[in-house]
Amino acid sequence: MTTGPGGGNGGEHEEPILITPEMLAPRRRVPPPISDGRVDFERGMRRLPPLIIALILANVAVFVWEVSAGAFAPILGSTGADHTSPIMAGALIRERVLAGEWWRMITATFLHGSPDHLIGNMIALFIVGMACEHAFGVTRTAAIYVGSGLAGTAFSLATGPGPSVGASGAIFGVLMAVVVMLYRNQQYFFVRDKRIGFVLAAWAAWQLFVGFMNPFIDNFAHLGGMTGGALAALLLTPTLTAEAMVGGGRGR
Repeated sequence: MTTGPGGGNGGEHEEPILITPEMLAPRRRVPPPISDGRVDFERGMRRLPPLIIALILANVAVFVWEVSAGAFAPILGSTGADHTSPIMAGALIRERVLAGEWWRMITATFLHGSPDHLIGNMIALFIVGMACEHAFGVTRTAAIYVGSGLAGTAFSLATGPGPSVGASGAIFGVLMAVVVMLYRNQQYFFVRDKRIGFVLAAWAAWQLFVGFMNPFIDNFAHLGGMTGGALAALLLTPTLTAEAMVGGGRGR
């Protein structure tokens, strides 16, 4: 306990102050409160995104079909699908697309060449899709995903004969849409943890690097998806931005 000065002021003294353990503990750094009406973007990311979950389940279901149809023989130890695989029925193959099978530009984005290919893409889709769906809403996120996937397959068609499969073009587009949206709307969004942008950028850079080092990775689909996602973010107004403009920020 401590006491204030006494004696010198006619015997007056202050009440004793109790020192508690909490007062002696080191102070933790508390994030500053949101006081300018911006949207707390990170707290919203904790919600489960229904559209992204549905897309993940769809990709998994298609992969289960691939396995049941004998796409991998044998599945254990397989390095991927060969050219006689049922996967080729929906893969992106330039000559088949130019012959009129345009639906391959969509089906190819739901096919995967190996279990690790699927798992890696679905983890990335959940992480970046959660942010995108929170910012743009279900309908616009669906448009971003499909548009980015089509842009990725278009780039792939223009640069190689194929075959090519995978959702990574669409996922890169979703990632780029989030990056562009955050950059363009800083006045509406409050991002507590600056590491989010670093993690997203680092993941994209690493994937592009690996793609250029591995001839079996369709990096042009990645670049096409990123282009499509960036354009979509420029054209579509995030639902969170609209809410911030008319009603101020929110925390969830």
